[in-house]
Amino acid sequence: MPETSTVTVTVPATTANLGPGFDCIGAALSLYNRFQFSRLEPSATEKLKITVTGKEAAKVKTDDSNLAYLAFVKLYDRLQQSPPPVAIHIDMQVPLARGLGSSATAIIGGLVGANELAGKPLSQVEVMQLAIELEGHPDNVVPALLGGCRLAASNTPSGSWEICDIPWHPNIVPVVAIPDFELSTAEARKVLPADYSKADAIFNAAHLGLLVRALETGNENWLRCALQDKIHQPYRQSLIRGYEAVQQAALNAGACGMVISGAGPTLLALTDVTNADAVEKAMAAAWMEFGVKAEVRAIALDTQGAQVSL
Repeated sequence: MPETSTVTVTVPATTANLGPGFDCIGAALSLYNRFQFSRLEPSATEKLKITVTGKEAAKVKTDDSNLAYLAFVKLYDRLQQSPPPVAIHIDMQVPLARGLGSSATAIIGGLVGANELAGKPLSQVEVMQLAIELEGHPDNVVPALLGGCRLAASNTPSGSWEICDIPWHPNIVPVVAIPDFELSTAEARKVLPADYSKADAIFNAAHLGLLVRALETGNENWLRCALQDKIHQPYRQSLIRGYEAVQQAALNAGACGMVISGAGPTLLALTDVTNADAVEKAMAAAWMEFGVKAEVRAIALDTQGAQVSL
């Protein structure tokens, strides 16, 4: 295929884990980062130029340690080619270090952008595999690439992945509460134990199975039970100021349950359409009692995944 000179990749935010689905389930949300890649002339003195606009733009690195650029280079390494000189413009709408997959958007943006500029030599499955290698786990990068709600299972010993689309009932509304403080994934992983009991493993296996059916059918009793977890949330709650109060407020307002989005600190409530407004207001008010300002809003699932425009 002929080389493309400029490509824009729009990538959705994600919410991962959904309670018992630690490191294996995630859903794409209708909140987006955009990455524009433009080839620079080979004779250009600058080989890399990165500009950033939007929310928290000042926090994004603009040198060769930028995550989107690292992913861009990774794809060319896989092709055994040198990456071309490139100008990257990033429009940030997904907040950083909040549990909404901002790093996954950068990885998918960089890989898809590089693949497009190189003439699409890699298939979507090959791009996905590279993304999982870079991120270390599939729960954010897979829905960021493919859209929708996705369950990923490793197919050992081949090292490949089986990706299962999980239908999401239209009456289940995600409400995200994004606080004005950050929590790094590394910090959130430090508090997790190295080993778990057989009872906790069985508990999570049962609840993940129920979660898949609850999301598909919209059965609220199943969903209330299914969102419980013993692998990560009990250990991470202490890192999120006001967690229990916000959870109780969401439940009192009619939510089926509340979970930590990704590694946190964003909290995700799942509710029905009729209670969505009340849940939004209740979560925001409860966090404000702890001096935490939060952007709380009902949000739609993204079903398209990463989108390319030339």
